[in-house]
Amino acid sequence: MSELTLVLVRFGYLAVLWIFVLSAVSVIRSDMFGARVARQASRDQAGRSQERRAAKAAGKTRSKPVRPRRGDPTSVAILEGGNSGEVVSLDGAPLLIGRGNDAAIRLDDDYVSTRHARIASSGDQWYVEDLGSTNGTYVGSTRITQATAISLGTQIRIGKTILELRK
Repeated sequence: MSELTLVLVRFGYLAVLWIFVLSAVSVIRSDMFGARVARQASRDQAGRSQERRAAKAAGKTRSKPVRPRRGDPTSVAILEGGNSGEVVSLDGAPLLIGRGNDAAIRLDDDYVSTRHARIASSGDQWYVEDLGSTNGTYVGSTRITQATAISLGTQIRIGKTILELRK
């Protein structure tokens, strides 16, 4: 083998090694600090402010809070996992689920990301959305990749924890 070939093989090996190291650091950083969702949050804020302006222009400001309809979910119950038996109200929706301190449903589970998933409503329908977690979010036995509609009794698995929408 010529000396030039040996040098090129060494540089190729170093390049592959550095790509591996940088991808591992990227995965660890996203797990520790969460996925970047600032753009989505700013879009949500912009959408809400437009809705408020439209309601104000139409003269339709709400004076009392809207009550959930009969049969609509009002809470999330944790069925299995470290926080088993805990019930969280859906009044503060959207609910962030994860290991982070800013999560509404804080799960102490090694398989849960800092900002793992979110439960939100749009109109009369509730949705669960995976926020780019490492281990995924499952509705039933199906891993979700986008916002998925959920209803009463639907089980959501995040790591070793199973959650369910309840009245």
